[in-house]
Amino acid sequence: MTLSLDKSEILKKIDNTSNLSELEDIRLFFLGKKGLITSEMKSLSSLDIEQKKQKGQQLNVLKNFIENELIKKKNYLDTVSVNEKIKKEKIDVTLSPRNYEIGKIHPISQSIYKVIDIFANMGFSVESGPDIESDFNNFTALNIPSHHPAREMQDTFYIQDSSNEEKVLRTHTSPVQVRTMLRTKPPIRIIVPGRTYRSDSDSTHTPMFHQVEGLLIDENSTMAHLKGCLVDFLKEFFEINELKYRFRPSYFPFTEPSAEMDVAFTKKNNALNIGEGEDWLEILGCGMVNPKVLENCKIDPNKYQGFAFGMGIERLSMLKYGITDMRGFFESDFKWLDHYGFSPLDLTSFSGI
Repeated sequence: MTLSLDKSEILKKIDNTSNLSELEDIRLFFLGKKGLITSEMKSLSSLDIEQKKQKGQQLNVLKNFIENELIKKKNYLDTVSVNEKIKKEKIDVTLSPRNYEIGKIHPISQSIYKVIDIFANMGFSVESGPDIESDFNNFTALNIPSHHPAREMQDTFYIQDSSNEEKVLRTHTSPVQVRTMLRTKPPIRIIVPGRTYRSDSDSTHTPMFHQVEGLLIDENSTMAHLKGCLVDFLKEFFEINELKYRFRPSYFPFTEPSAEMDVAFTKKNNALNIGEGEDWLEILGCGMVNPKVLENCKIDPNKYQGFAFGMGIERLSMLKYGITDMRGFFESDFKWLDHYGFSPLDLTSFSGI
């Protein structure tokens, strides 16, 4: 590029520039480190004082002129570029609007929110813990002996970590109860919703499923309190005024006495009606906390007692929403979710939390 320092010739060259790349070449030619103006500035050192002053002023004026013209031209080219882009991306306002799919809340999530809301109104707080647990928290602290079937490989997923300490994918959320009792002094009133894992899979069982367990420890709680708590919960969850139920004696290592709770139901057109009828359906397990569990968790069983309960979230959801196959919960079928899912606006409020 050969140009003089004549303003009109410089301006003509800038005006004829059609893109930012060419404009940058002009800037470097005049104002770069090896540019024409820069070279002229360096040559001032060989002039006498008067010449240096006069030529220095001329060069500064010319430099400012070039900078201003370059800025003007750049702004113009930017505007042209934006306008061309707008023309290419022009929106046809006569087109029909796009249909946006609104996501839905999974039935398991909806049930968990509902369970939390009900128990929060009873004064329970929510606790959580890790899915990978120690053998002590998952079994030993809960009075589950070494020969118990639940410890067998066919029922439990075992994990060997770098420390060679035996770990398991928790088979229930009870380890969170153990963690809470070890770090918190009574009174304790918690529920623990979360994922659990067992080596089982069919239409009513999956290797990963959800449970919610509850624990209340104080000085005066009884089976009567446990009964009232669970009856009120089930009435609220299934939205019924009357509930026909029964407690059957059972056995769990971590509770004594232990019971399973059944609710009456009728079946019509493959739909279950919970709370009435002559047939019975097991819905949860419960009991008074075994004193050995309290001892293992550093709580004095001579002073404190309490109750615990546990139920499957999938089972509750199947009964409440008429879902017949548990495997549908985990198949990521959008048609299934569209049928059984809930609008975000249907979320239950977390009153009491």
